[in-house]
Amino acid sequence: MWDSAFSSAGRCSVRPLDERAGHPDVTEHLDLATTSAAHQPELVACLKALGATPAHVGQGEVPWTVLADPEGNEFCVLEPREIYRDTGPIAAVVVDCADPRAMARFWGEAMDWTLHEVTDDQATLRSAKGVGPYLEFLRTPGVQTVPDRVHLDLLPYPGDDKAAEVARLRALGATDLDLGQGDVPWTCLADPEGHEFCVLAPS
Repeated sequence: MWDSAFSSAGRCSVRPLDERAGHPDVTEHLDLATTSAAHQPELVACLKALGATPAHVGQGEVPWTVLADPEGNEFCVLEPREIYRDTGPIAAVVVDCADPRAMARFWGEAMDWTLHEVTDDQATLRSAKGVGPYLEFLRTPGVQTVPDRVHLDLLPYPGDDKAAEVARLRALGATDLDLGQGDVPWTCLADPEGHEFCVLAPS
């Protein structure tokens, strides 16, 4: 579904998930951007034709549409918003968390991204180059750390040492994570609230 949903301008890697996760509550999801009032229902219809189904997460009457992909992963199709006009098909990766300010501090330093907004309830980051999707943290009372069905992969800059980068992230507050991944070229870590992410080997 996702390969057909995105144009060549967007990149989303999909990998099988082992049985340890089952189908827990979602703490990370994608927001998809639309470019006009007509584009939003067109994209929703296209996604439904690909296998997406309406999802109800207590959203009530909102201008965006909540869907789930064929495996139940929830995502949102947003109404047109000026802030997302140049993000490409993925407007934002949205993370439920207990402390948006703390998460913004960690991820801002981890990725060297620019902080656009921060309050007690939400924080927004984006690449310093002003390209690609936003990373958004929303304060969610009672949020619990569960195995993530969506996670970030970090790629060190060309020429950087991966081991040094992993050590830097640990110093910022990341912890090692054993997911049963075995001998793989990437390193699995968790941020200060337990959200999983991977550090890839530089290309």
